[in-house]
Amino acid sequence: MKKPLLAALATLVITGAGMAPAAAATATESAAATKAAAPSIKAVDFAGTVSLSNCSGSVVRFPNSADSDPALVMTNGHCLETGFPDPGEVIVNQSSSRTFGLLNSSATRVGTLRASKVVYSTMTDTDVTLYQLTTTYAQIKSTYGISALTLQDTHPVAGTAITVVSGYWKRTYACSIDGFVYRLKEGDWTWKDSVRYTSACQTIGGTSGSPVIDNATGKVVAVNNTGNEDGERCTENNPCEVDANGTVTVRQGINYAEETYNIPACFTTGNKLDLTLSGCTLPKP
Repeated sequence: MKKPLLAALATLVITGAGMAPAAAATATESAAATKAAAPSIKAVDFAGTVSLSNCSGSVVRFPNSADSDPALVMTNGHCLETGFPDPGEVIVNQSSSRTFGLLNSSATRVGTLRASKVVYSTMTDTDVTLYQLTTTYAQIKSTYGISALTLQDTHPVAGTAITVVSGYWKRTYACSIDGFVYRLKEGDWTWKDSVRYTSACQTIGGTSGSPVIDNATGKVVAVNNTGNEDGERCTENNPCEVDANGTVTVRQGINYAEETYNIPACFTTGNKLDLTLSGCTLPKP
């Protein structure tokens, strides 16, 4: 997992190299990896991304979110300030006052946002943390002129041109979705249907939690989380791919992300989490 930078320097770099998920890609099931280039590519910038103390993240909204809703920040589960959630652990509605540096399109920090709580966090099946802020989307727009990034609510497609945008490093990584991994295992954690990048996305520690943006639509299709740094098999910072038959594949230097299309189905009016909603597949406590 390309973990927080501090932790990365210490022992593991979850966001771009080890212990917790990072971000890069190889090709395992990339039959459609050669999808035709998108007809209109939008320039991807830093507006709406945030820097954390040890990771990257972004202010996000759902297709049905209202401007008056409390805004949300998305990052990785392994970026949670209280430490990695254990396998099988799901955290909901936990108090938090964590702060985030809000970036504009040119990666300049224009303000500080504050969380009121951790709405949802887990490293089981996926690797995500969602914070609720003390401000609404409308207030952020009015104060800073910055809009939230929208989560795509349909499954991403192999071959899609993407950009990983790191608020921590103020750096972008451009590549394509190479394919999808049935199970991605790293240490004690297992993630389902992970995104594998093509090799051009050489994400590093500190990029954990970065939004993965579809260049053609500008929407978020995944959250960057890990990569195989040393070629080891299924160890921290060295995730391995496991197919439906149990065959293990190691792709050194390839990075990965976790899909986010299934998150909107777990939220209702007012950006309120409801894991009992029909269609919600996120792990429950």
